[in-house]
Amino acid sequence: MQQKMLQGRRPISERSVLPLQAPILQPQGRNHYTLYIFVAVLFVVGAVFGGLMVNALTLEQQQNLAADMNQYIQLMSNGIAVDEAHSFWDRFLFHGKWLLLLWLLGITVVGLPFVLALDFLKGALVGFSIGTLINQYAWKGLLFSLVSVAPHNLIVVPAIMATSVAAITFSAYVIKNRLILQRGTLAPQLAAFTSTAVLMLFVLAGAALLEAYLSPALMQWLAPMLASADAAV
Repeated sequence: MQQKMLQGRRPISERSVLPLQAPILQPQGRNHYTLYIFVAVLFVVGAVFGGLMVNALTLEQQQNLAADMNQYIQLMSNGIAVDEAHSFWDRFLFHGKWLLLLWLLGITVVGLPFVLALDFLKGALVGFSIGTLINQYAWKGLLFSLVSVAPHNLIVVPAIMATSVAAITFSAYVIKNRLILQRGTLAPQLAAFTSTAVLMLFVLAGAALLEAYLSPALMQWLAPMLASADAAV
């Protein structure tokens, strides 16, 4: 009789433990989801700002920029050979330096505002590139940006966002648990942050391959259409 009562109580105790475990895991998921939204919004604001900056250029600056773009488009239209290997390493090192800077700013904790600034800057650069093409070549510039700016950035931007969220998470952990509450261990958090950055480095290598081998071929395909178009300025 007593044994049956104990057996009947076990499911109740197990069910009572499960609700206590779930809320512990939920806030972390919500916090990461919120951080991703925040970083994405920051990138979008930067992209809009970069696009608006095109119209803020002086007439002379727009003319110089248009001349440089026309020269580049003409070279692509003539089928100039591109050193894919050199281009790959150049773009991979550029993305790697950006990633390394995010990692360094994250582990210093005080560099957290600069992580957000880099996310905004990345959006501004992408927005400025697309806005310049549209400003010079209208809808043809938009089409050209889809093959020159968009492909690799569809990989680069999420990788940078993931690293930025990891940097923010690590900095927030250090501030809360090490500086304020003075508890917890730093090594697992640092290992998680570093492993995320290393993983994103491999992702950026794939983006560099795309930028070095696929994008030039697509740009050479569309360049003759832009070469025959008159600049807007």
